[in-house]
Amino acid sequence: MKIQFIGGARTVTGSQHLLHINGKKILLECGLFQGKRSETYDKNKNFTFNPEEIDVMLLSHAHIDHSGNIPNLVKNGFKGNIYATSATVDLCQIMLRDSAHLQEKDVEWVNKKRKKKGELPVEPLYLLDDVEQAMTQFVGVQYNRTIDLFPGIRFTFRDAGHILGSAGVSLEIEEAGGKKIHLGFSGDIGRPDAPVIKSPDVLRDLDVLIMESTYGNRLHSPAEEVEEDFASTIGEVIERGGKIIIPAFAVGRTQTIVYMLHKLFDQNRIPAVPIYVDSPLAVNATNVFRSHPECLDRETYRIFLQDGEDPFGFSRLKYIKKTEESKELNEKSGPMIIISASGMAEGGRILHHLRNNIGNSKNLILFVGYAAQHTLARRIMDGNKEVRIFGETFQVHAVVKTMDYFSGHADQRELLDYLKFNSPEKLKNLFLVHGEEDQANPFMEKLVSSGYKSVNFPKSGEIFEI
Repeated sequence: MKIQFIGGARTVTGSQHLLHINGKKILLECGLFQGKRSETYDKNKNFTFNPEEIDVMLLSHAHIDHSGNIPNLVKNGFKGNIYATSATVDLCQIMLRDSAHLQEKDVEWVNKKRKKKGELPVEPLYLLDDVEQAMTQFVGVQYNRTIDLFPGIRFTFRDAGHILGSAGVSLEIEEAGGKKIHLGFSGDIGRPDAPVIKSPDVLRDLDVLIMESTYGNRLHSPAEEVEEDFASTIGEVIERGGKIIIPAFAVGRTQTIVYMLHKLFDQNRIPAVPIYVDSPLAVNATNVFRSHPECLDRETYRIFLQDGEDPFGFSRLKYIKKTEESKELNEKSGPMIIISASGMAEGGRILHHLRNNIGNSKNLILFVGYAAQHTLARRIMDGNKEVRIFGETFQVHAVVKTMDYFSGHADQRELLDYLKFNSPEKLKNLFLVHGEEDQANPFMEKLVSSGYKSVNFPKSGEIFEI
C-alpha cells in the first residue's frame, strides 16, 4: 500500500490524498486550494494524477477546501462513486452549486482585467453542468455502516464532530499477501462538547493514521469563559453605537454563532439589536441543518428541539438572500450584528461589509475561525493597518478581535486526546496533514515525546509505502 500526499500537505487548503491499495486508486478528498489567485488557479485546474484512473473517492465533509474541486475532477474524467455521509451529500448539493456560481463571477472579473492588458481570457474551473454531473456520482452512507469497496478493502464513517455530516474514515485493508492494515483518516476533527453538533467519535486501534493538525500548537479559550466574553464584547460595541461584522463560513460556523446568539438573547444577556445572516449559502445550509436533527447534540435538543423551537431562528434574526437587501444593510445606521461569508474573506458578501465598515473605529471585526496564509482575513487578523478590498486600499480603524473558541477544529490538547485509543505500540505510522508548519511541527514534537515513533509531516507530492 502507498499513500501519496497531494493537497492539504503543509497547508490548510486543497485537501487531497491518494491511496494505492491492491491495484486500486482511492482518493481521499478533492478540495480547492485557497489563497493568492495567481497561485491557486493553475494548481486547482491541473491535477497531478489522471482523474480517469481514480476508482473511487471518499469525502470527509462538505467544506470547500475538502470538496470544492470535485466537479473539476469529474469534468476531467473521474467516473467512480463519491462516498460521503447523507448530510454531507445534502450540503454539497448547495455548496458546489454556489462554488460554480462564484467561479463564473470570479473569472468574469479577472477576464475584464486581462482584456485591458491584451491577455487571453481564462475559463472557470467548472460550470454548473459539471456540478450536476458530479452530484449523480455521490453515494450517501450513514455513520457506523461498513461498506465493502473492493475485495480486501472496506470502510466505515465515524462522526468527526467538525460540521454537520463530517466524518473520520476507518479503512480495513487486507493486502494480497494477507497483511492486514487498519488505516484511519481523521478528516477535520471537531471539539468535544462544542455547541450544536455531537462530539467526535474517535477512530481507534489503528495501524496508520492520516491526521489533521490545524491547531497543533494552540490551546482554545476555556468553554466556560466564552459565553460571557461573547456577551460582554457584543454589549460594549452596541453601547458605543458600532456594528459587529463577523466573517464566518456559511456551513458550521454561521450556525454555531446563530445558536449562541439565540441562547444569549433568550437569557437576556445581550441587548435586543438587529442580527443579520447575509449569505444565501448560509441560509440554504441552515435549512440542511434543520433537516438533520439526528446530527445535533443533546444540549441543542434540551434547550430548543424538545420544545419544538428552532435553534437557528428567533425574533431579532433575519436571513438575507436578495442582493438588494444585502446592499441596504450598508445604508442602515445604528448598532447591528452582520454575519456573512466567507470566513477567510476571500469572496462573497463579507467583502462589501468589510469595505463599508473597516474604517470606523466604533465597529468591531470579529473573527471566529481559522484563516489561511495570504487571505484577507489573515492579513486583518495579523494586524495590518492597510488592506486592499476590490482593488482599493482601506485603512483598518475598526477594532479587530479573534475568538478561537468558535473554531470547528480541535486544539492541541484535544488532538492529543483524540489519540488516546491508539497506543504508540500499535500505531506504527502517523502522518500530519491540514496544518501549517508553525502548528504541525510543535505538535509533532509533542507526539514524539508521547512515544509515537514514526510521525511524518509530508510535503506535497511525497509518497510513503506502508
